[in-house]
Amino acid sequence: MSAAESAPRAWFKSSYSGNEGGECLEVAVTPGIIHIRDSKAPARAQLTVTAGEWAAFVRFAEER
Repeated sequence: MSAAESAPRAWFKSSYSGNEGGECLEVAVTPGIIHIRDSKAPARAQLTVTAGEWAAFVRFAEER
């Protein structure tokens, strides 16, 4: 594991997410990789995608 991979990640939720206990995701950005996790279960498995894949997802979501 590289130093970048083992460094602490800065996780954040969307500004649209509230604190009412709804379904929320958190993301952390590292060079070239976006890490995604469930905000209510942060110790569980995470999903990782490339920055390009994340950008394509965001464009798709904006169109909906």
